[in-house]
Amino acid sequence: MGFVSTILGFCGFGVGVSCGLTIGYYLFIYFQPCDVKDPVIRPLVERDSKSLQQLLSEIPLWVKCPDYDRVDWLNKFLEYMWPYLDKAICRTAKDIAAPIIAEQIPKYKIDSVEFETLTLGSLPPTFQGMKVYVTEEKELIMEPSIKWAGNPDVTVAVKAFGLKATVQVVDLQVFAAPRITLKPLVPSFPCFANISVSLMEKPHVDFGLKLLGADLMSIPGLYRFVQETIKDQVANMYLWPKTLEVQILDPSKAMKKPVGVLHVKILRAMNLKKKDLLGASDPYVKLKLTESKLPSKKTPVRHKNLNPEWNEEFNMVVKDPESQALELSVYDWEQIGKHDKMGMNVIPLKDLTPDESKTMTLNLLKNMDANDAQNDKDRGQIMVELTYKPFKEDELPKDFEDNDAAHKVPEGTPPGGGVLMIIVHEAQDVEGKHHTNPYVKILFKGEERKTKQVKKNRDPRWGEEFNFVLEEPPVNDRLHMEVVSTSTRIGLLHPKETLGYVDINLSDVVSNKRINEKYHLIDSKNGRLQVELQWRTAS
Repeated sequence: MGFVSTILGFCGFGVGVSCGLTIGYYLFIYFQPCDVKDPVIRPLVERDSKSLQQLLSEIPLWVKCPDYDRVDWLNKFLEYMWPYLDKAICRTAKDIAAPIIAEQIPKYKIDSVEFETLTLGSLPPTFQGMKVYVTEEKELIMEPSIKWAGNPDVTVAVKAFGLKATVQVVDLQVFAAPRITLKPLVPSFPCFANISVSLMEKPHVDFGLKLLGADLMSIPGLYRFVQETIKDQVANMYLWPKTLEVQILDPSKAMKKPVGVLHVKILRAMNLKKKDLLGASDPYVKLKLTESKLPSKKTPVRHKNLNPEWNEEFNMVVKDPESQALELSVYDWEQIGKHDKMGMNVIPLKDLTPDESKTMTLNLLKNMDANDAQNDKDRGQIMVELTYKPFKEDELPKDFEDNDAAHKVPEGTPPGGGVLMIIVHEAQDVEGKHHTNPYVKILFKGEERKTKQVKKNRDPRWGEEFNFVLEEPPVNDRLHMEVVSTSTRIGLLHPKETLGYVDINLSDVVSNKRINEKYHLIDSKNGRLQVELQWRTAS
């Protein structure tokens, strides 16, 4: 009886289960609950910012913050270049670590420390966005947002006392927001002298650490301790305003800062040729240093004289005596029309002995082409006295970023006076009604100076420098600067027009010694003029 009951029980269970599954399937398929409503679909624009961040936690910074720019091209570049960058970076890391390890392991009685495997994995870092700052100085500031959830494999084998232990770093994650400053910008490739890197906030660092195959980070409390220790150590070293400085170029060579002064005395010229119809000439001398942006200096005109005497002295700033040369050109002044060139010559500064005066008599040539037969003709001679005085070590400019301000005050400057240095950098959004060929006209204490003209350009760059020697600080003086455009076509209609002007009070320059600002031009819709002003005293 017990056996029969057992058999019937199993049969009943099987039949019941089968019936239950069949009935449940049909109920699930053919009967729908009436209390379930269709979901309401709403556009994302109707969501508030908090709801959006909860729904899309990984919104890129260029979406959340308008100041950040998209850099998809950079991420694509890294994706294609990562296999090669991986090998190059790992090879460089090994080369840098090898001497450091060799120096440190004897202190801890360790036999050897070697990389068994070193690879950054197949996943490159990504840039979520980049912010670029525009300043008035010679620098470029970038703030990228970097995220790297990589799969590196770094295995280090340590041997000591006949035992070997392996430590492996895996699953590295780094989130950082560095500030990268390229400063100063220089006219030598790669066009910046230093890289400064600092962190704007503490970085997030997460990784797995295995010792002999066991995950050390699973030890209670160790994971958080390691994370916080790394964050604090990195922050102590590189959190802004602390920076990591990497020198790319020698600043003195890149910026070609002043290293000395060339004293030039134009004495006289002899046996010059007649250029005027009445049998005489009106000579004067123009002189300048090669590789210099400064305008040429001139002597006075000696009218109707073929053997003129000047005895004029000039001081010229030298930046590279090995490559620069003094270029002398003698011209015949004409009241109307172009001045005729009577001859020229060049004196390399490397031929001068420092701190030693040298008087030279040079033949005037047509040009510096040694193969030109016309240079054999007699054009007269010019006599000059030159003295190159290099700066002493304590006189050299300490801050290479202020190289343009390193000019020495000329000898003879009154004790209470100095030199007002004006550097016209650039203009932006200047536009004339009939033509836009801008140049800058400077008016100060009755003197007028001009920059070169830039044709058909609304954003001209000049980078020209002008010096005014003053007997006293210009505390109560004003500087008038005017952007002017002249027509390049011959005609009487609209030959010249003003694109804007600005009057600058110089009291701030005297008190601060240096200002570098963009001034909004008066009588201009959006025009701006960037000018750097410096006051150099004789003391």
